[in-house]
Amino acid sequence: MSLFRKSLASLGIGSARVDTVLPQGVLIPGEPLEIDVQVHGGKVEQQIDNIYLFLCCHYEEEVETSRGDSQHRKEKVTQTCRLAEWSLPYSFAIGANEERHFDVSLALPFNTPITIGDSHVWLETHLDMPLAFDAKDKDLLTVRPDPLLDGVFSALELAGLRIRQVECEAAKGFELPFVQEFEFVPVSGPYHGRWRELEVVVFRDESGLQMWFEIDRRQRGFSGMLSGLLGRGELERFCEIPASLHPQQAGERVLAFLDQTT
Repeated sequence: MSLFRKSLASLGIGSARVDTVLPQGVLIPGEPLEIDVQVHGGKVEQQIDNIYLFLCCHYEEEVETSRGDSQHRKEKVTQTCRLAEWSLPYSFAIGANEERHFDVSLALPFNTPITIGDSHVWLETHLDMPLAFDAKDKDLLTVRPDPLLDGVFSALELAGLRIRQVECEAAKGFELPFVQEFEFVPVSGPYHGRWRELEVVVFRDESGLQMWFEIDRRQRGFSGMLSGLLGRGELERFCEIPASLHPQQAGERVLAFLDQTT
């Protein structure tokens, strides 16, 4: 019976499993992510070579493709980015029906995407087990803006702007291989009738916020163009917000900047 159970465990039946418990319901970029990794033993004792944690997100990248002819086309491809990772520095054995806990603190990068619209962030947990199917767990995360960026978004909302679309687009010259673009539309207030839409790219570090803006007054939008303009250095509207500012002051500074440059 023991041999049979070991054979089943190697196929993933009655094998050890892993659960990831996150005490925090809402996460903020730049703050630590506290994780309780729970390993539950199966029907037999098993060796665990390692535990891996991967903090991931998707972003879109335009790549050249060829369909067998001489013409090259650009198509959007969904890529996966590992924002952060962790692994257990030692192996261990998990007994039958045993339960073990591992406390992990993972630094959430400053530019972890805000989970709005099509932007998703998740945590993958893998158990590396020799001669067996690796067990894994996947948890979708809720990421909200840090106070400084939240102050900017609140000011834009009070000025009558609403978020219509949020995307992560490939871009060069940044810490991560992408930037997150926020598309706003004016539904009321001073910009209604003046702008068709406002696109914003934000880069965050310990010193504060760096923000790029593009305003569209045409009848046709430019969705997806901002990251390309940014990569070519063609964006003229750039604003820096120091981390020392109060969130309300950050919002007021951005509105003042937009009034001066538009």
